[in-house]
Amino acid sequence: MYNARRLALLAPLAALPLLVSGCTSDSGTEDGTVDVMASFYPLEFIAEQVGGDRVDVRSVTPPGAEPHDVELSPAQVARIDGADLMLYLSGFQPAVDDAVAQTSPGHVVDAASDTTLLAADEHHEDETAEEHQEHDHGELDPHFWLDPSRMPAVVDDVATALSEIDPEGADTYAANAAALNQRFEDLDAAYAAGLQQCGSRTFVTSHDAFGYLADRYDLDQVGISGIDPDAEPSPARLAEVKDIVRDEGVSTIFFESLVSPKVAQTLAADLGIDAAVLDPLEGVTEPDADYFSVAEANLDALRMALSCS
Repeated sequence: MYNARRLALLAPLAALPLLVSGCTSDSGTEDGTVDVMASFYPLEFIAEQVGGDRVDVRSVTPPGAEPHDVELSPAQVARIDGADLMLYLSGFQPAVDDAVAQTSPGHVVDAASDTTLLAADEHHEDETAEEHQEHDHGELDPHFWLDPSRMPAVVDDVATALSEIDPEGADTYAANAAALNQRFEDLDAAYAAGLQQCGSRTFVTSHDAFGYLADRYDLDQVGISGIDPDAEPSPARLAEVKDIVRDEGVSTIFFESLVSPKVAQTLAADLGIDAAVLDPLEGVTEPDADYFSVAEANLDALRMALSCS
């Protein structure tokens, strides 16, 4: 999936040798902090929280951009090549995968090695026969970060890498990682308690971004489209979702913050039910928002939609 987008990286990579040849070989930034590149928001957030003032973290995905579609400029590829640490999720952003494969950052952390990714078709038990044939059943669902219990393994991996790069900061990284992991454990407990007693366990989303969350808290996700947020649902799929909404008494259809809400909002209007945001946490747009504030807002939205006590 997204193989067509790999073409967007060919020109930047072709120009890379000339661009990189002028870069220094010294690691770190001018102010002595560790230079970290992250591929998108959840990983950027972990690096910032673990590294604190000892790191300078930049993301290749601009704020407010949909990370599935990211394309890299020659300058971004060069920054990856010169970074002390590159933090990414293999298989999620093809342009980033290509850049990592063709550059040499000092250290690389692949979050995919810190968790067991689920097959995308595990979240498609309710798809039609036509969609089953069209769906790529070898594809993995990348959205593990929506299950907070999976995040500490990545936190620990980042802390280890930063300690290898900057041994003097090892105690700081360890303490920051422990504090961050406690926050993930507390969030996991809040979700488990908040979603335990609910009138319904089925929620409908614009695309299948919430499979890990559903698996963790014994909910049933119904995606209007699949893993790709840009995919257009077939008429048969829309009809099937309508039947599920009616049969299950679904009160809300969720749309996302970084992609068009038109399909979800139109479907909700046709059915006479509410439409609301459920954020896949692929990026944040509000200046005071972060992973935890958005996750807590998601919990509130789910509890209201599912009539949880």
